[in-house]
Order: sequence, then C-alpha cells, then structure tokens
Amino acid sequence: MSKTLLLTVGLPRSGKSTWAKNTGFPIVNPDAVRRSIHGQAFVPDAEPIVWTVAKYMVKALFLAGHDTVVLDATNNTRKRRDDWKSDSWVRKYRMFDADLTECTNRAQRENRDDLIPVIARMAENYEPVEEDEWDADTAEG
Repeated sequence: MSKTLLLTVGLPRSGKSTWAKNTGFPIVNPDAVRRSIHGQAFVPDAEPIVWTVAKYMVKALFLAGHDTVVLDATNNTRKRRDDWKSDSWVRKYRMFDADLTECTNRAQRENRDDLIPVIARMAENYEPVEEDEWDADTAEG
C-alpha cells in the first residue's frame, strides 16, 4: 500500500490544526517542533533545523507503519510544498480557504495579536496549489 502525506494549505488560524486533530492520523506540526527545540514560536536561525526534524518525523511515522501522515503547516508557497516531494509517499492537499480578515479576527479573539503580521505576510505571499502539483496518482479535482 502506498504512503500518503496530507499537506494542509492555509493561513494561520484557518482551521488546519483543528481539522488535523480530527483526522485520526499522526500529525507532524512544525510549530510544535519549534516549541520543543527552542521554546517559542519562531526563531529564524533555527528554521533549517525545524524543517529537517519535521522531515525526519514524517519518515519515521511512515517507517513505524502508518500509511497516512498529516503535515499540519501553512504550506502557503509552491516551494514549501515542493520540499515535500518524495518517491517514498504521494502528496495530497487539504486546502483551507479562510481569508485574511477571518484569520485575523480569529487571532484577535484568541488574544494572539502577535500573529496578525504573520497572517498578513503569508496572505501576501500565498500561492494557490496548481493542478500540476498533485502527484500523478492522486490528482483530484
């Protein structure tokens, strides 16, 4: 049976983590990796380590026998999504369409004003998933 990596795609506070928790599949979440490595949400110099750890976590979960793993991250650019191409699994996407206003409002309601500039930056840099990004045997409309 082939392995499936489900990549979430959406702005912070768009519902990705809530959805991921309800799938029943193991989850790799770079925010959790960041907190475990350096105890805070984001340290620019540590990002290469964060993504290396996340990649090894995905590989380890597949090696442990899981057929599906969720990568709970924004995956808001093609480059970020292309980093997850592999002969070891097929990629599928779950898009979250909450817009800048909705995500900003959610951050404010949760007293996370620190996320507002992050959400704005990610909305500005967002690149929709193109049809040719779907792995050949997983193309879905």
